[in-house]
This record gives sequence, C-alpha cells and structure tokens, in this order.
Amino acid sequence: MKTKLILMIAVCSTVIFGCAQLRIGTSDVPGGWTELFNGKDLTGWVQRGGKANYQADNGTILGATVLKTPNSFLCTERTYANFILEMDFKVDSKLNSGVQIRSLSYPEYKNGRVHGYQVEIDPSDRAWSGGIYDEGRRGWLNNLKNNPAARKAFKKGQWNHFRIEAIGSHLKTWINGTPAADLEDSMTPAGFIGLQVHSTNIKDPLRVRWKNIRIKELD
Repeated sequence: MKTKLILMIAVCSTVIFGCAQLRIGTSDVPGGWTELFNGKDLTGWVQRGGKANYQADNGTILGATVLKTPNSFLCTERTYANFILEMDFKVDSKLNSGVQIRSLSYPEYKNGRVHGYQVEIDPSDRAWSGGIYDEGRRGWLNNLKNNPAARKAFKKGQWNHFRIEAIGSHLKTWINGTPAADLEDSMTPAGFIGLQVHSTNIKDPLRVRWKNIRIKELD
C-alpha cells in the first residue's frame, strides 16, 4: 500500500510539473504576449497625421507613401506604459520610417500632431535603425553614431526584427538581436504605439511592411 501511495504521488507530481511547463510563455497566461495585429484587418488601430495608405496585406500591415502629405501614423487605440514590444519589418531603400512608442496626440498640441518616442527605421547609409528619436518634440535622443555593431546589423531589402523594452524611465532597443539604443528618459510614461510612413516628395509610392507585432505588458 505504501509503495502504491508513493507511486501515485510521483505520477501526480510529474503531471502537475508538466502542465506548469506547458503554461509558461503561452499567450493565454496573465502577463503573456498579445498580438496587436490580427493578420486580416486593421481592427484596434486608428490613423493619425497624414494620408498615407495603410492596409492589411497577406498577413502584414502595408504602409505606402502619398505625395506631399505629412508624416502618417497608424496608431493603436490603446495606450501602453511598461512593456516589451517585438515585430518584424521590411522597408524600401528610399523610405524613412519608424515605430512610435509611448506617443500622444492632443488637439491643443500642434493641432493633434503625433509626438513621442520613435524607434527609427533608417535604410540609408547612415543606418540608424533602432535609434530613438523624439518625434514632434526634441529630435534625436539616442542615435547609433557610436554603435557600429547595431548599424551593421540592419539588413537592407530584407525582413528585420525589433525588440523594444520600455520599463519605467529606461528605454532599450535591439535590431536583429544586436543591442542598439539605451536611454534613460522620463518625459512620457505611457502612450500609444504607432507605425510611421514618412512624408515624401517622390511621386511613386514607397512601401514599408510590418508583421508579427506582439506586446507583453509588464507591471
């Protein structure tokens, strides 16, 4: 009897431990990852600023420039404070773009202009993708001038991966797994996430795509 009891306890412990392993890291546990793009339409997003064309296209969000319109932003309806944000992106070689985090838009601030932290997408030879710019306010906060490894990590004409951490006043970015920007700044503790299509004077549309956009909110 004692042997059977020990065996039953061992089996139950194995099952419980196995279930715990299965739960860790899944999207349905509290504090897990949430997909911001459903792959089919732009539910949960709202456009601000210029008139660039945004659409869901083959599992990606496609942004295309429109001649002589201001910077455009496709923004989450929700705001976020502390989080880890990840996504993949691919951009035309002549198009500057970026990802807004903790960003804001108020009628009383420059007629609703989107402003806040932007993680740069820069396919030019400067290659500052992953640097942090303050859109509509202070300009560059942490470029990649002194980070040659991050500049080399960007892949022109290919899919690239961002990891962005915003925890309290500490903002950090990675480009394709390489550390990029590292910034302490407390001006904006929370705001929406936005996908930028930059203004252009080029007639033919330039395009940028995003996919696998997911966020993990932190306490």
